[in-house]
Order: sequence, then C-alpha cells, then structure tokens
Amino acid sequence: MDKNSDLYRMRQKYLSHPLQGLGAYLLYWMFAIMPIDMASGFGGWLLRTIGPKLGQSKKARNNLVKAFPEKSPAEIDQIIVDMWDNLGRSAGEIPHLHKLRPGGPRIEIVGVENGLALKDDGKPGLFFTGHIGNWEVTMCIATVLDMEMMSVYRAPDNPWVDNLFMRARKTFRGELVQKGPSGARKLTRCLKDGGHACMLVDQKMSDGIAVPFFGRDAMTAPALAQFALKYDAPIVPVRSERINGAHFRMTFYPPVPVTKTGDRHADVAKIMTDVNAMMESWIRERPAQWLWVHRRWPN
Repeated sequence: MDKNSDLYRMRQKYLSHPLQGLGAYLLYWMFAIMPIDMASGFGGWLLRTIGPKLGQSKKARNNLVKAFPEKSPAEIDQIIVDMWDNLGRSAGEIPHLHKLRPGGPRIEIVGVENGLALKDDGKPGLFFTGHIGNWEVTMCIATVLDMEMMSVYRAPDNPWVDNLFMRARKTFRGELVQKGPSGARKLTRCLKDGGHACMLVDQKMSDGIAVPFFGRDAMTAPALAQFALKYDAPIVPVRSERINGAHFRMTFYPPVPVTKTGDRHADVAKIMTDVNAMMESWIRERPAQWLWVHRRWPN
C-alpha cells in the first residue's frame, strides 16, 4: 500500500489508537445505559478525580495563571477541578444528546430573535461559538431556528472517538463538515448559495492572525471574518452555558458589527478582535466551563 495515500494514513491512524478507542467505546456505552443525570454526575466525578493528576492540568494551570494573574493558587486549582468536572459531565452527556431538546426542560433559549433575524433576510449568515459548557449542545442551533445549517468541527485525533461523536450527533439537523481544505470548500459553496453555517472559533490556528485574547496575542483563524466580508453575511454569537448539572442555557446575541473600510486586512482584524473580546467575556464569567487545556497562546 502506498505510504503517501490517504487510505494508508487512515489505516495507520486507526491502528495507532486501538486501546484508547476501546476505552472510549466502553465508557460511551456505560454512560448510555445510565439515566442522563446519573451519566453526567458520574462523568463529572470521574474526571474531577483523575483530571487534576494528568499532565494536561499543568498546561491548564499555566494558561490560567497568565489569564488571571489576580487569582490565588487555590482559586486556580479550584477552576482546574471544576473544568475537569465540566468536561466529565459533557462526556457523560454525549450518548444522551438526542434527549437535549431546545426549549425543553434542559435547554433554556434566550435571545432567539437575534438568530431568527438571519433566517429570512435573503443573505447568507454565520454563527459562532466556542468550547464552553457542553459545546455539543450548541449543535442544535439549526433545530432552534428551524433552518438548514452547516456546522464545521475539528475531528478528534482518535478516529474511534470521532465515530462515537458522529453516532451521538446523528439526530442533529444540518450537515457536519470537518475542518480543513475539503470543509472550507463546502463552506464556501454553502455561503455562496446563501446558506448558513456555524463555526467554533476559539482554537489556536498556527497560520492564523495574531489577535488579542486575555491581553496576549493568540493565533486566530480569520475565516469567520473573511466569509462575513466576502458574502455580506451577518455574524451572530451563540453561547452555551451549563447552569446546573445536565441543564443549559443557549443565548443568541446581537450580530457582531461588520464594517468594510476598504482595508480588508484591518477589517478582518477588527472583526476577530471583537469576536475574541466576546469569547473572553464569556470565559471570564464562567472560567471553569472553558477548555483551558488548549495550546491557545504561543509559548
């Protein structure tokens, strides 16, 4: 088999993660047979017990100390424990995503009029969110607004885990596309045809642009702003918060200002600065609900 072929690389990727994949499958089905509140609670307990001992916590602590220099070591440690609790709960809730219905007893919807304003305006539209709360809950935006939508996601490195996520997401409305060249082409066609899309914008992109985030430059993907400017597409921020256990609030905010000055680079930088500022405000309000183990800033 050609070692440069996509098939070979995919095969090697699958073979390199068999034990992790088996563990993920066992946990998934264990969570699946539990009631959702039990799965959420057990997942939270499991990761808040194990997580602080993992090497990833050192990365989270370094990020938190730089983002919140005013906080004491004890406060930082508590945020780390609570972060793992949120991640564990989110993992336990994955097999139960089909039970999380917007507007039902578990997902409160706020500001829906801001999202609906994009539905019949005759233009393409963009929504953005981040890895906050259980960000999988945000995948139901299309259901909330009763519109077709393309959602861009980054596939986990472990393909076995990716398969589990795709299984859990099968009840979501709209098309899921992986981040990358192929996904970018699909997203371009979608917006060119007047469609709508949702993007996660809080991960590091090495070849992105430097934009302030918690007082430091962070390499940020400019695609959201570039698409908004090219297709005259409004940008609506959407935030998912964990309120209590497996209960959430989804908030649609007023659109981010999109202004064309004739200086495209400056316009992109301004939009993404506003986007990062909004993300930062959400994280400052509920710091334990963000994924601090990202390598968000340069070393």
